[in-house]
Amino acid sequence: MPDDRPAACHSCEPPNSNGRALSVCTTSGCSCLVASGKCHGCRRTNDSQRRKRNRAHYAAYGRKDWQRTRAAFLREHPYCECDECLQLPAILRPAATVVDHIDGLGPLGPRGHDWSNLRAMTKAHHDRRTMRDQVNGLDAA
Repeated sequence: MPDDRPAACHSCEPPNSNGRALSVCTTSGCSCLVASGKCHGCRRTNDSQRRKRNRAHYAAYGRKDWQRTRAAFLREHPYCECDECLQLPAILRPAATVVDHIDGLGPLGPRGHDWSNLRAMTKAHHDRRTMRDQVNGLDAA
């Protein structure tokens, strides 16, 4: 029997012991049989591609042009600008330590250094906003 699986696919899953029929991997062009979703080889390939994207994304935060933009923005916006803190008088807001990208694309996005796309936040408030966006599916991977 010829092996017509793509190079990324390494093995089909064994037949289900629960009697359910196997289906074809959801990756376009892969004919590997799986219980559901993607086969092991296609999942591993996608994980590798995601890690490469993440490394490039986070490396952008260390670039000098972003560090200059961040420092200048925090000088002009010293207090947290999250939705909850904006309801407080400026004197009661906590000091900002993080610059958030409103569109969520970071410094490599088309508006990465556009001040209208930035807001100053505390790290705790930024982490909370990031987690909420990820849970809601707004931060597509």
